Amino acid sequence: MEFELDEDQQLLRRTVRETVAKVRGRPEDQQWSTYRRLGWLEAPPLELALILEELGYAADPTPFLATATWFAPLTGRLPEGSGTAVFDGTGRYVLDADRADEVALLTPDGVVVVPGAELAVRRIPVLDPNLHLAQVEAVEAGALAEGVPDLALTGLAATAVGACRRILDLTLDHVKRRVQFGRPLGSFQAVKHKAADMHVAIERARALTHFSALTIAEDDPRRTRAAHMAKAAAGECQRLVFRHGLQLFGAMGFTWENELQYHLKRAQACDLLLGTASAHRKALLAS
Repeated sequence: MEFELDEDQQLLRRTVRETVAKVRGRPEDQQWSTYRRLGWLEAPPLELALILEELGYAADPTPFLATATWFAPLTGRLPEGSGTAVFDGTGRYVLDADRADEVALLTPDGVVVVPGAELAVRRIPVLDPNLHLAQVEAVEAGALAEGVPDLALTGLAATAVGACRRILDLTLDHVKRRVQFGRPLGSFQAVKHKAADMHVAIERARALTHFSALTIAEDDPRRTRAAHMAKAAAGECQRLVFRHGLQLFGAMGFTWENELQYHLKRAQACDLLLGTASAHRKALLAS
C-alpha cells in the first residue's frame, strides 16, 4: 500500500486546517453546519482520517466524529442531521447520544435506526467538557449486540493523533519561550529528548491510523487487525504525550487558563472510549 499522500489529499488537509482555524471561535452549530455543507462527512476513509486529525487538533465540539464513524459505517448512510450508534452491547458511554437526531442500535437481529428523541438518554459528565457522552437508558437488557465498526476505532485514533499533535505544538512553543538559568528551556538536552519521543510516538500512531484507513478503503482482510493496531498505538501515544507535555509545561500546565488542558482531556478520552491500548493489544493477540 502507498503511504505517501497525493496532491489532492495534501490540499484537503491544508483546506481543512485553514477552515477549522477560521470557524473555531464560532458557535458550535455554525461549525457543524460548515462541515456538513463542505461535504466532509462523505469523505472516503483515508480522507476522513485526515479531516478527523485536524478536528482533533482543534478539540472539535461538534458531533462530526460520531456521525461519520459511529452511525455511518453501521447503517451504510449518513443520518438526517447528526447521528451516533450503540454497538458495545450495553448502551453505556455512547458518543453524542444526548444530541443525536438518529441513533443506530446494533441488535442481534440487525441494525435498528431510532430517532434520538424517542430514546431516553442521560448525559454523563466526563473529564472533557466539550465531549458529549451519554447512557442510553431505554434499551432493554439483551436487546443490544456487540460489534464495533473498524472505522469507529480508526476515527478515535485519528482524533487522538490530532490532539497529541496540538499538545506537542503547544509544548514546543512553551519551551522555546520559557527561560531558565538564562537559557530557553528547550535548549536543554533532556527537554529535547522528551520532545523527540513525543514526535516519534505521534508519527507512529499516525502511520498506523493511515494504514487502518487504507485497509478499510480497500476492504482488505487485515482491516480489523489494522484498526486494533491504530487504536492501540494512539492510546500509547497519548499516554506518553500526556505525561511529557504536562511535565514540560510545569505548574502552568495545571491551570484552567491554559489551553493545554482541553487537548490533554480530548486525547485521554479517545483512549478510554471503545477500549484502551491494552484492550486492543489483547484483541490482537487473540485474533
